[in-house]
Formats: sequence, structure tokens, C-alpha cells
Amino acid sequence: MLAERGAGVHGEFKVPGGKLVAADVEVAEGRLSQVRVSGDFFLEPDEALEAINSSLVGAAVSAEAEELARRIRGGLPDQARLVGFSPEAVATAVRRALTRATGWSDHAWELVREGPRSPLMHMALDEVLAEEVGAGRRGPTLRFWEWESPAVVLGGFQSVRNEVDLEAARRHGVEVVRRITGGGAMFVEPGCTVTYSLYAPPSLVAGMSIAESYPFLDDWVLGVLRDLGLEVWYQPLNDIASEGGKIGGAAQKRMGSGAVLHHVTMSYSVDGAKLAEVLRVGREKLSDKGVGSAAKRVDPLARQTGLAREVVVDRLVGGFRSRFGLTAGPVSAAEVARAEELVASKFAAESWLWRVP
Repeated sequence: MLAERGAGVHGEFKVPGGKLVAADVEVAEGRLSQVRVSGDFFLEPDEALEAINSSLVGAAVSAEAEELARRIRGGLPDQARLVGFSPEAVATAVRRALTRATGWSDHAWELVREGPRSPLMHMALDEVLAEEVGAGRRGPTLRFWEWESPAVVLGGFQSVRNEVDLEAARRHGVEVVRRITGGGAMFVEPGCTVTYSLYAPPSLVAGMSIAESYPFLDDWVLGVLRDLGLEVWYQPLNDIASEGGKIGGAAQKRMGSGAVLHHVTMSYSVDGAKLAEVLRVGREKLSDKGVGSAAKRVDPLARQTGLAREVVVDRLVGGFRSRFGLTAGPVSAAEVARAEELVASKFAAESWLWRVP
């Protein structure tokens, strides 16, 4: 949230899994002249709060979060204890104030929830809707995907041959497509995943590093999953994890139009044998997970919740709506037409799929 406070600016940062940190900042001659940090965190001793505020006075407006965090650490008394937040969280709140960041509830969010589309159309719609939000022709949007057919969705920089057994994919009728975001390959089948995209203005993540923006943008979904009784957390950089294994993964792209595209695929159910045949999962990728196969890494929502997939999606939609507000914003005919053009000119082209052989 951004609000003008007298001659200063106000910024907030909710620590994923932690507390809210707010910063009211005043500036004079390009430097921080007064800083007031507050929030629902815990801090001992009491005078450590003033030490934090004082340490930031005099910092340049252009100072990066790393420099602000160093100043905070250097000013803290030796016995200080910060619970539910950190110097980095304070620095991010200050940067969000200075960059005039917005909060979730500052925007009128639109919902796209429609019938199944082909894998190629999903790739194209992600680009089109992000561009529309960036151009201001569409409000910030939450879109849930429904899959028309099975697919392997490669990250923008992955090798086709390294990631996919093409013969197995053909045998199982699995289409191979490439998305515009980075990250790892997704194996999807109709009714077996929960996939959503967020198309957001850059102000929502202003003042954050890309690494910080991942858990920030998915904190709401972790809250909904916890409401369903799951023990979940964010595993850096981009995994939603549980004790049983990975539930889902996120990918993100900052578009040239200015919009932020952030999408997540969570496993609802999985055909482990088919996944293992179609995807080539290297030993290096598995070695840091402590497991021996891609199938064992995944702990699907069907097993964890016992709920029908449609109910899980309903709960996610309801959880987002109750937190931030949400109204229907279906894909327009013009957006569909543009996506169809992109399928033909880009996403269905061999040159796009095989850009990294």
C-alpha cells in the first residue's frame, strides 16, 4: 500500500510466513531525513526500534535494499532480537515507500475462469493478457487455466532433447510446447493440475528483488492451502512445498510493457509412471531434493486435501476474492484473436520450440 503521510511516503512489506513491516519515510535533498518503522513484529529491546530508524537517516534515496539492510545491522544493539521480520524486510518496506509501491487491495482485480484451451493457446494468452495489463487496457488479472489436452510445457531456456523423451511423448499423445517464462518443465494432463497466472502492474512488486517477489506473489495461495489444513511453505526460489514433497512451482517474467507475469502450476493428481517416461529428469536436479525420481518429488493436492479439483479451485478463487476483491473479467474476442495470431506466428513455429534444441 502507498499513502502520502505529510511530506513523506508510506510503504509496506508482508514477510512471507512472518509479520507486516511498514515504513514512513521523509526525504530531503536526496537523502532519508526521517524514518519511522512500525508493524506487528516482535523486537527486543524496545530501544532497538529507534536504532533501526536512526540507522537509516542519511541514506541516499537511490540506496539499494542490500545497503539499507547493512546500515540497519550496523546500528542494532548486540542484544537485539528480531522475530517475524529482518533487516532485509525493513529495507524492502523502505524501498517500497520510496518507489511508491502499491498493495494488492489498491487494484481492481479481474478473474478469468473459462473452459479448456489448447496448450498453445495458453502460451499465447499468457503473453497477450500480460501485454494488455501493461498497456492499461485490462485491469490486473488472475487467470485459472483448464487444459484441453496433455502437454509438456518447457521453460523458455530449456533444451528440448535434454528435458523430453520425444518418442514417449508421441506414444502418449503429449504435445511439447514452450512458454515465455524461465524455470523448469511442467507435465500437465486435463483435470490433473491447478494452474493460474497473475498479470500485475510493476508497482505491486516495486522495491522488491525478483527473489522476494516470488513468495510475495504466492503468499495468498499458501494462506488458502493452510486454510485447507495443509502444512506448506515456499522453498526458494520458486517451489510450493510440503512434508510429502513438492506441490507446485512458479515462473515469472517482467514484460517489456511493464507488467509482471507470474504463474504457478500445482499438481492435483499425477500419473507418475507416464511422467517418468516423458520427462528426462537429470540426477543433478534431483540430488538436492534427496529423492530418486520426479514422481517421488510430487505430493498432489488430491491426496493432501481429499477434495475434488473443482472445489480446490473454488476455494482458491474465494480466498483471493476475500483478501483482495475479484470481479469477472473474461477474455475478450480481441484478446482471443491476438492470441490465435501469436499461436500461428510464434508458439506453433518450430523455430520457437527448438530455439534451444
